[in-house]
Amino acid sequence: MTAEIIFENFPNLSEDQKRRFEKLEELYKDWNQKINVVSRKDIDELYLRHVLHSLGIAKFIQFKEGSSVLDVGTGGGFPGIPLAIFFPEVEFTLVDSIGKKIKVVNEVVEGLQLTNVKTINARVEEIPDRFDFIVSRAVAAMPTFVHWVKGKIKKESKHDIRNGILYLKGGDLQGELKEYRNAEIFELTNYFKEDFFETKKMVYLPLKYKG
Repeated sequence: MTAEIIFENFPNLSEDQKRRFEKLEELYKDWNQKINVVSRKDIDELYLRHVLHSLGIAKFIQFKEGSSVLDVGTGGGFPGIPLAIFFPEVEFTLVDSIGKKIKVVNEVVEGLQLTNVKTINARVEEIPDRFDFIVSRAVAAMPTFVHWVKGKIKKESKHDIRNGILYLKGGDLQGELKEYRNAEIFELTNYFKEDFFETKKMVYLPLKYKG
C-alpha cells in the first residue's frame, strides 16, 4: 500500500502535499521500530488504515483558512497529521496524555517540516484554549468524550456548519448517541470504495459555546 491511494482519492493535492504524504511511511516505519505507536499489521497498511481514514474528515468539511482544530488522544498523530498536511492554512493542536506518543508525533511533525501543528502532552481537560472543531478517532464513548472537551469550543462559527466534534468511529453508534439528537452519522463508504471502510463512520456533533 503506497501513498497512491491518497492521490487517487484526492486528485487535487499540491506537489508539496504529495511529497509530505509520501514521506509519512518512511517516518512512521522508522519511529515505530523505536516506539511502537502503530501495530505491525497496521504499519503495512498505514495509508489505508490511518492516513486515508483520517482524511474522511476532509471529505466532509473544508476547514477555512485560520481555523483552529484540536485532535484529542492523537496517539501516533491521527487524524491530526494527515489533516494538517491537507489543510496547511489551518492551525492544529494535537494532544495526548502519553508522552512517548507525543514524542513520535513531534518527530514526524519535524520530519515533515509542518509549521501548522502544535503538540501538547497532557490530558485534554487541562487545555485552556478554545477551537473551531475537535477531531478524534474512537478514543472513548461519545458521552465521555463530550465531557472531556466541555468548554473547548469557540463561540463564533466561521463555517457553514456549527462548531463542534468530528469523530471517526466504527460499529453501532446508536446507543452512545441516543442522548445527542443533533448528532449526524456519515458512512465513510460514501467517500471511499475500499472494503476497510464498510463499518467506518464519521459523527458530526455540533456543540454549544459555554462561556
